[in-house]
Amino acid sequence: MTADLNDETLALRLALGTGEILKGVRNVGLLRGEALGDAGDSQAQDWIARCLEQHRPDDAMLSEEAPDTKERLGMERVWIIDPLDGTREFASVRQDWAVHIALAENGKITHAAVGMPDLGTVFLTSEVRAVDGPATNRLVVSRNSPPKIGQFVADELGMELVTMGSCGAKAVSVILGDNDAYIHAGGQYEWDNAAPVGIAEAAGLHTSRLDGSKIVYNQEDPYLPDLLISRKNIAEKILAAVEKFHAGHGEYA
Repeated sequence: MTADLNDETLALRLALGTGEILKGVRNVGLLRGEALGDAGDSQAQDWIARCLEQHRPDDAMLSEEAPDTKERLGMERVWIIDPLDGTREFASVRQDWAVHIALAENGKITHAAVGMPDLGTVFLTSEVRAVDGPATNRLVVSRNSPPKIGQFVADELGMELVTMGSCGAKAVSVILGDNDAYIHAGGQYEWDNAAPVGIAEAAGLHTSRLDGSKIVYNQEDPYLPDLLISRKNIAEKILAAVEKFHAGHGEYA
C-alpha cells in the first residue's frame, strides 16, 4: 500500500483519471456507437488495473470489464469498479454517464467516488452531503429499461416518473435534490451500484434492496437486481408501495 496515498485520495484520482481517458477517447471523434463504448471501457479498465496493481497490490478487484477470479471472496478489501456506467449515454454525447470507483471492506462500502466527467465533478464519500431542500415529488428510474414497479410506485404515491441513464447519475440526482428517490429493478451487478450506494449513504440518504434489506457487497454472485435510494422521510412509504406491488405482481421488473 502506497504510504502517501490514502484510499480516499486514490478513489478520487482514479475517478478523475478515468474520466479524462474516456473524454479523450470520445472527443477526437474517430469512433462512434458500440465501438466507442468498447474502446473507452477497455482503455479505462487497463489504466485502473495498472494503478491498483501499483498502489494496492494486496487488494482484490471486481470490475465489469475484468474476469472475476473469485479470489476476492477470501479478501477483506475489494475495489468494485465500473469504468464507464451508461455506455449508451456516453456514446450519444449525453451527460448522464459516470465513472464508479468503490472500496468494499468486509462487504460494506467505505470509500467511493462517482465521477460525472461531462459535468467536471466527482462526488466523494468524505465530502458529499444531500441537498436539504423542498421535495420535488419525482421518482427517477432507468431510461433504457424502466421497471414496471417504478410506474406503480409513482402512481401509488402521486409522484412524477422521470428517466435518466447511469446509476451514478440517478443517485447523484437524488443527492442534489433534483429527484426524491431512485428505484431500480430488472438487473444490476455490484459494479453498477457500489459507488452510487456508497456516496448516497455518505450523503445521509436511505439505501436498501427493494425488500428493505441491507446491501452487502463482495458476494460470490455479483448479480444485484434491485435497489432503492431515497430521502429518508419517504423510504417507508416507497417500501410499502413496493410490497403492495410485489404481493399482486410478483417480479419487480
